Amino acid sequence: MSLAQDLIKVNNLQLAAKLVSDLVVLGLHNSKRSGTGAEFEQYRHYRPGDDPKSIDWKLFARTEKHQVRESATESTLTINFIIDLSGSMNYTENSVSRLYFAKILLASFAYLGFKQNDEMNLFALKNGKLELLASQGKQSFQKILYGLENAKAVGNWSFEKVNFPEFQSKNKELLIFASDFFQTDNEFYELINRWSRPGKQILLYQILGEKEVNFDWEGVIKFRDLETGKDKELSPNETRNAYLKSFNAYLDELESELKIENVNFFRCQLNDPVAEVLKNSLKMLKWS
Repeated sequence: MSLAQDLIKVNNLQLAAKLVSDLVVLGLHNSKRSGTGAEFEQYRHYRPGDDPKSIDWKLFARTEKHQVRESATESTLTINFIIDLSGSMNYTENSVSRLYFAKILLASFAYLGFKQNDEMNLFALKNGKLELLASQGKQSFQKILYGLENAKAVGNWSFEKVNFPEFQSKNKELLIFASDFFQTDNEFYELINRWSRPGKQILLYQILGEKEVNFDWEGVIKFRDLETGKDKELSPNETRNAYLKSFNAYLDELESELKIENVNFFRCQLNDPVAEVLKNSLKMLKWS
């Protein structure tokens, strides 16, 4: 039950999330995290936003360095899920849509977070705006499931240049974004650069179809732009080379541009086992 195509038969997002999560042995993060409890563990450099009271002023008097004392204590991780709801997420191969794959992926991640008592929010990028679909607190996992189940992809991708203050928390934060990352200009590069900061880990899932990657069609095919609704007939044999050259150049550029500190980029396809996608991508996360 690891393929998205198999999970469609379940027809239950919560059950699908549990089935996938049960196959994932690796946890989201260690249960013991750095905090400000009574038991001293280590020093680190002072960062803007830290409480000045946490500075070891006696050490500063000797070294003239601002060092913060940290201890080992239980703390809560905030996980912000983001799902792209532009029209291109409706792209489908072998009865599996990009949108549904993203839903299973995020729901499975949310189930892991739920088991570890993490704070979780679900956002959608839709029509150029960031919408809150489910907020942290009581029953956040159920609210995330409800938000995902009712999410519909529509419209084109464009947005105003805003900073999204929802992601400016100074707490330890994991931001998980599922999308096809098809952009008009450089909007995704700009978004991720604005979101990136010390203390935050960003995990990006680019979800593509096998035919989309290989342009594996025959005969004259009518292609539809899922964001504008415009149709265009093309011969794959005549178009394949130019398409692959352009598409692969974009994929290489995207991967290069997203080589940002604390940003983890993961590319998967609609025929990939969801549990393996989740497990492999979790290995990328490294908390300092």
